[in-house]
Amino acid sequence: MASSRTSNVATGLPLEGIRVVDLTQVQLGPCATQVLGDFGAEIVKVERPGVGDLSRSTDPFITERGGQSAYFMALNRNKRSLAIDLSGGEGREIVIELVRQADVLVHNFRPGVVERLGLDYASMQQLNPRLIYASGSGFGPDGPLVHKAGQDLLAQSMSGLAHRNAGEDGSPRLFPTALGDFTAGMILAQGVLLALYQRERTGQGACLHVCLLDTLLALQQQEATQWMLRRRPVNWITQNLIDIFRTADGSVTLVGVFRPNPLQLVCEALGIDDLSLRPEYVTLALQMQNRTALWLELGAGFARHSTAECIDRLDRADILCAPVLSLDEALKQPQVEANGILVSFDHPVHGEVRTTGNPLNFSGVERIALRPAPTLGQHTEEVLRELGIAPERIAKLREAAIIN
Repeated sequence: MASSRTSNVATGLPLEGIRVVDLTQVQLGPCATQVLGDFGAEIVKVERPGVGDLSRSTDPFITERGGQSAYFMALNRNKRSLAIDLSGGEGREIVIELVRQADVLVHNFRPGVVERLGLDYASMQQLNPRLIYASGSGFGPDGPLVHKAGQDLLAQSMSGLAHRNAGEDGSPRLFPTALGDFTAGMILAQGVLLALYQRERTGQGACLHVCLLDTLLALQQQEATQWMLRRRPVNWITQNLIDIFRTADGSVTLVGVFRPNPLQLVCEALGIDDLSLRPEYVTLALQMQNRTALWLELGAGFARHSTAECIDRLDRADILCAPVLSLDEALKQPQVEANGILVSFDHPVHGEVRTTGNPLNFSGVERIALRPAPTLGQHTEEVLRELGIAPERIAKLREAAIIN
């Protein structure tokens, strides 16, 4: 059954009428602006002529099926692309005029770039006092790392996250999903919404900033608080009856917490002797101290059953558990179908493209907006005409390679 989120038409969205000038690229910024576009904001994505957002060219499989980047399509739906050269005065003045009429400006330029372009907050506030000026960076707008290039994996390394995710040999490990970029993007979008609400009361815009380093530290708020309070490390997996166990035909994640004696319940569910009665496993502290031996015995119990059988047994014992699925299996789950998180849109090159939609369910909003990510410069003339620029001037701008 097709999800109600798959329609290309959306009406009555809460951000309709909000205009956003999007100077971002790659992931943090595009995540933030895509959320705003999902709920009706008009997003004009400003890109470099001939090049565009870096994520247009970083897809390693870009040569397959028409040369369009899956990375770019995933992060830039519901946007219009204005390809214009900001390095020269004429292109910059056009974007400044666009900002004059906008509600929100979002960028992730390095410090110093917006000042050189004349797009810094002080200048834009003077131009448009109601403007919400939002930006993202790797490490913050000030301080010793202000000029260091920011990237999710670097922030994972410098926030303690990679160190806390060490493997069995103690080597730090990076997460293969951009946790910081996505989370920072969501926080930046949240900030824009808060600023828009504040503007309704004060009539004034605001300046917002979020960085990857702060975001990943905030993501570890419980762990950081415990460390600063007691100098005790927190690792939910190694300090509890939690891990992934092999079954007869797959794997199961066991989360044995929130019960007085979870080990007893797990043993009963698996049909093995109650290991919690053994002196070496009688307390959680002893279980963790003798974790290697305990895991071998539990592993043998899991291996006797299929994944489905293990899940059924543990569910009936009210023990938290889940099968370990591949991404392909995860996308095909009946629950995913029921949630309607997978959406599709018609792309001018690829035809139907499927992706993940917005996870927020909003009463009174039938569906999110769903227009495909634009081709580079697809809406340049359209946006310029809306600014009142005559066709003759548009032709001259194109001839001078200021737009494409």
